[in-house]
Amino acid sequence: MQEPNIKINCHSSICIDDNIFIDPFNIAEKREARIIFITHSHFDHLDINSIKNILTPNTVIVCTEDSAEILEKAEITNNINIVTPNQTGKVLDISFQTFPSYNFGHHHFKNLGFVGYTLEINGVFYTVCGDTDATPELESLNTDVLLIPIGGKYTMDAEEAAKVTNNIKPKYVIPTHYNFLDDTAGKKGEELFSKLVDKSIKVLIKIN
Repeated sequence: MQEPNIKINCHSSICIDDNIFIDPFNIAEKREARIIFITHSHFDHLDINSIKNILTPNTVIVCTEDSAEILEKAEITNNINIVTPNQTGKVLDISFQTFPSYNFGHHHFKNLGFVGYTLEINGVFYTVCGDTDATPELESLNTDVLLIPIGGKYTMDAEEAAKVTNNIKPKYVIPTHYNFLDDTAGKKGEELFSKLVDKSIKVLIKIN
């Protein structure tokens, strides 16, 4: 497959094919989102100003219940589809499956119902892990393009993420959730991750 068309604005603010947005954050320019997927409601994954900058009357939103509550308070009345972990669905022409995204005993607790997504877009599978540790649920993923956090503290770190990546064996992997928050990994984490990922997997760096 050809290299995927993915941009990361910063941190975990992801855009696929120019109009599919995941966890919009720090987006200052006006864009047009066809679909927005939100993994959970924390400020660095759900930014109302960013959402308003990419929202059109026809934008469809897929999100967790905690995220929907924030959108409703902000008077965003688009077509909102609430999801839970371990759910399958389809919005417009994109099929998706959710899975639990959580830490072991801190920050992102499993019972909060935060999610990651595997999206099928034009026959290619993209997995966005959300904020998660190296959980057992990640071991069963099968995907072409993996977007995985490496920052540590709030997520798995670079070494743990490399091990998960090597188990999943995607064609491409893109590290996320680093080089923004002061207490997460920076470029050294990125370099360690790239070094530890199996050479058969193409590492794409999308964060400046």
